[in-house]
Amino acid sequence: MKANCWMGRNTVEVQEVPDPRILNACDAIVRITSTAICGSDLHLYDGYIPTMEKGDILGHEFMGEVVEVGSKVTKLRVGDRVVVPFPIACGSCGACDHGMYSVCENSNPNAGLAEKLMGHTPAGIFGYSHMLGGYPGGQAEYARVPFADVGPIKIEDGLPDEQVLFLSDILPTGWMGAEMCDIKPGDVIAVWGAGPVGQFAAASAFLMGAERVISIDRFPYRLERARRAGAETLNYEEVDVLDALRDMTAGRGPDACIDAVGMEAHHPAGIVHAYDRARQATRMETDHPYALREAIMSCRNGGIVSVIGVYGGLIDKFPMGSLMNRSLTMRSGQCHVQRYLKPLLGRIRNGDIDPSFVISHRMRLEDAPRAYEMFKHKQDKCNKVVLTP
Repeated sequence: MKANCWMGRNTVEVQEVPDPRILNACDAIVRITSTAICGSDLHLYDGYIPTMEKGDILGHEFMGEVVEVGSKVTKLRVGDRVVVPFPIACGSCGACDHGMYSVCENSNPNAGLAEKLMGHTPAGIFGYSHMLGGYPGGQAEYARVPFADVGPIKIEDGLPDEQVLFLSDILPTGWMGAEMCDIKPGDVIAVWGAGPVGQFAAASAFLMGAERVISIDRFPYRLERARRAGAETLNYEEVDVLDALRDMTAGRGPDACIDAVGMEAHHPAGIVHAYDRARQATRMETDHPYALREAIMSCRNGGIVSVIGVYGGLIDKFPMGSLMNRSLTMRSGQCHVQRYLKPLLGRIRNGDIDPSFVISHRMRLEDAPRAYEMFKHKQDKCNKVVLTP
């Protein structure tokens, strides 16, 4: 089959690779009909996530048709159309019992690698390094799906792929980012990052009752998308974000702040960006936490900082004093996608949200190398790429 493979920093290639096989009685094989490039795939592309190996198949946002099931799979049958969540979860450990699917205790066969960096291991993730399981990803013609009775959700009506594909990751991730803010009617929510996850976080905040959403980014086309969705916007290259947010909230700050940027944030001041780049190059930190620092400093006293942008390891100059002395609450996590599949599918069916609004480019799987470059460098107003195998 054809698959998009990581070949080194800033290099992916679509190659012929062996078809996946059933390895466990709880597995299913899915023929992929649609897959997407996530912003967090760029962290792999840029070489910031360790334990990648040449030839690893990328992709954790995908859906398709079940073509084979293991002998112990009872909920799926050949021919079922499914969306597959990016975290792989067993459904029976203590974490899964509490709905914490992205920290499943049984799905990462390489737990020891993750424990060295993080203390404990999270769940395995499709196409996201050997530290997180070494599972082949979904930017391919077929994928093996472990614990097939736990993760995939069947799509039994005629909803097109583009309306349900993002149940695999970014729609639930944006929703969880807003949910962690405990939004009440009248709240003001600030969202750092107006990419697809930030756009879904903003849309979710409105659905949960936020009165105002303020989206922060530097790309005019992204900010325009945010404005069309009803958000107010700030271009952080044109204004001082802390001052602007104070002015927009009568000096108090937003009630909650969502970091939908993560480890590769950009800072408008060259000297600050260079400082963090230098520390990253010398392995004194792994991530650029500008958005997180700004979110903490901007949030109103007693407010909530919600972190859904991906971080890989260690950061420098974390404003713990501000967090502690101002009674802020910080919540974070990879999305527990399985928890949100049914309720969000219901909202799509009801017409509350049509997730396809984030798509800017539709391309063939063979075009993946060009799509990665386009997405990374924000060419042609690239917002979200869907690939068709």
